[in-house]
Amino acid sequence: MKTDIKKIYACFPGGKHKVLTMSYDDGKCEDQRLVELFNQHGIKATFNVNSGLYKDPARIPTSEYPTLYQGHEVACHTVSHPTIERCPLASVAQEIIEDRKQLESIMGYPVRGLAYPNGSYSKEICKLLPGLGIRYGRVVGNSENFAMPDDFLRWKATCHHDHKLQQFGEQFVELTKKQYLYMMYVWGHSYEFTAKNNWNVIEDFCKLVGQRDDIWYATNIQIVDYMDVVKMAQYAADGSFVYNPCAQSLWICVEDTTFIEVKGGELVTI
Repeated sequence: MKTDIKKIYACFPGGKHKVLTMSYDDGKCEDQRLVELFNQHGIKATFNVNSGLYKDPARIPTSEYPTLYQGHEVACHTVSHPTIERCPLASVAQEIIEDRKQLESIMGYPVRGLAYPNGSYSKEICKLLPGLGIRYGRVVGNSENFAMPDDFLRWKATCHHDHKLQQFGEQFVELTKKQYLYMMYVWGHSYEFTAKNNWNVIEDFCKLVGQRDDIWYATNIQIVDYMDVVKMAQYAADGSFVYNPCAQSLWICVEDTTFIEVKGGELVTI
């Protein structure tokens, strides 16, 4: 007996198949100019900051975090920015937990992301993170692709902003095949633009990729949380309906033509 199998694809919010996210470290004063640029072009970013280095005059005062980073994500970068692979695990745990506690008291929401300071991490540290409430960890380096990560605790960006940024941006906006989910992830430090006198690099990129209808603009944690929604979806064996047990909406595409939003707690016929 022949069985007709429906082709059902998970989509990003809005039925989109591309997501752009940015990740910037250290909370230096240049973040002010960078946030203004991102806001102008509708781009979302994650800012990884060190709660214990607030006395550094080159850094954004913590009192300004809630206003400056509104609409973006503040994530951990440890309290004091040590090379954590060389530290005892107990010290690593303290660096992360204390960073979380201080940042959460400032921002008023759970802080669940981490950028590894100095790009330093180990298998043991990765195993430690879920118990510390950390859902993802960003490593350094360039994947040079637009694939979704296999392991969010070893999350490598597409590129640093000094590594073929415009080239990858042009490739990303031209992606039209909808059988895949594509992600462009850019990382760096805002003060690098001042040090190298090349703010035009990120300005040109934002003009290229910003305010586009086919791209979801998200913070790091928004991507992680949404992919959890995708994994939690409960489908009928014959594909005739889907139940979304999460609070956040799920988006799917059926037979390449029909886009469906499945709201939290709903069972929807496909």
